[in-house]
Amino acid sequence: MTAPSPGYRRLALATGIATFALIVVGGVVRVSDSGLGCGPGGSGFHGWPFCNGDVVPGLDLNSVIEYSHRALAGAVGVMMVALAVLALRRYRDHRALVRATVAAVLLVVAQAVLGGATVEENLEEALVAAHLGLAMLLLGLLVYIWRATREDVIGALPADGGPRFRALAVAASFAVLCTIVAGGYMAGTQKYGRPDYQLGDGAHHACGSQFPACNGDFMPFGRARLVDIHLTHRAFMYLATVLLIALIVTALRRRPSAGVARWAHVVGGLLALQVLVGALNVWLDEYELLIVAHLALGTLLWASAVSLTLQLYRVPAPAAERSLRPEAVAA
Repeated sequence: MTAPSPGYRRLALATGIATFALIVVGGVVRVSDSGLGCGPGGSGFHGWPFCNGDVVPGLDLNSVIEYSHRALAGAVGVMMVALAVLALRRYRDHRALVRATVAAVLLVVAQAVLGGATVEENLEEALVAAHLGLAMLLLGLLVYIWRATREDVIGALPADGGPRFRALAVAASFAVLCTIVAGGYMAGTQKYGRPDYQLGDGAHHACGSQFPACNGDFMPFGRARLVDIHLTHRAFMYLATVLLIALIVTALRRRPSAGVARWAHVVGGLLALQVLVGALNVWLDEYELLIVAHLALGTLLWASAVSLTLQLYRVPAPAAERSLRPEAVAA
């Protein structure tokens, strides 16, 4: 078997880009108070998958914004199914690709169900965080799928960063994911779009306009629930920052491959921008553009950390090609 065709690789890349766009549009839905634009919590099928009982929404702006998010999610789902079907039909021997695409389809289905539950439960913060976290896992899986289509990667030896480098990369990526999920939970407490929304509500404002301080202290856990939620996001952010800096420094000192070094530079630049934009979100008291930029940068940082980490893992060769290797024949 040869590597997947250029058309298939383009489809994988387009699906990843569309998933990133879907996450950013989800941020726009939140800051525009459109999370319940197709119906309040408890609407049942009237609010999801329908939009205020209609297949296509009317001219209400919040409904249009919410429905655009759903339409893009549907497009991503179709693209993901296409990737899986093509992998099963044309590249069945490429088992790693087949497993990854099938897993991605299952994640898309789970994400759709979770999205409906989030609306039905009135944008409950735990569901908002889970919805965002699942989107990040899907994007990370799509990064792997795109990598698994590259002829120069399939079956090639991974970069060797030396002792504990792989563990450091995995830990840093996981810390970024935890930071994003904690940020999603904090965003869920803001009640954007809910009937009980009040400006200034939520954990985002729990530390006032202070960063890195919080209400006169550094990390004053235990004072109030919303303060603890805010500080949990910061704690994961500090941990992720330390681990990412350690990963970048180690990668650039050891330089196990050109790809690892290149992604280390990308991660470093995105990390600096993300910390700055996150601080501005606190100092300037929530500007909608900054909120969406913070989400977009965090998503890119996660995808870049995953890309660096995947450099350290091998994409298995197709089964037919493995069976033709001399060592396989000798065995």
